[in-house]
Amino acid sequence: MVLDVIKERFSVRSFEDRSVESEKIEALLEAARLAPSARNLQVCHFIVLEDEKKRKQLTDICKGQKFVSQAPITIAVCATNGDYTMTCGHKANLIDAAIAGEHIALQAVTLGLGSCWIGAFYQEKMAKLIELPDDYEVVALLPIGYPATSKKPRKLKSIEEISSYNVYKESQ
Repeated sequence: MVLDVIKERFSVRSFEDRSVESEKIEALLEAARLAPSARNLQVCHFIVLEDEKKRKQLTDICKGQKFVSQAPITIAVCATNGDYTMTCGHKANLIDAAIAGEHIALQAVTLGLGSCWIGAFYQEKMAKLIELPDDYEVVALLPIGYPATSKKPRKLKSIEEISSYNVYKESQ
């Protein structure tokens, strides 16, 4: 059940020192490929960083977050700069990339892997590292590997605090 996978997912910031098998990387990329895309434009591109020299540079690019460099792979979720704005006013490329990134994160759980969504990175440095064309941007980074830690409990708001029906209603 998908909800079970969602409940099992957590932000992994410590990884075992072992590589991720190529068939598992392919399964992660397949999950991203199957993600929905506004107008079926398919604006995303996924760059798998497995080269150790490039991965070592991620600590600096990610504002000192050492664990990013320690993951055996990091997937850069990229999208064309995109000029398509949906009727709701949001840029479709960013939303499409976020959905695809979450597909990767959930697929990782089903494969016994863990990930952590990274938005704290320097766009220009990252784009240079992966030789990204100017008409693309990096939306997120996903360091992925076998978790060296287990999920810890966290306090989440109740359903009543985050939802209402028919009209917005402040929780009590």
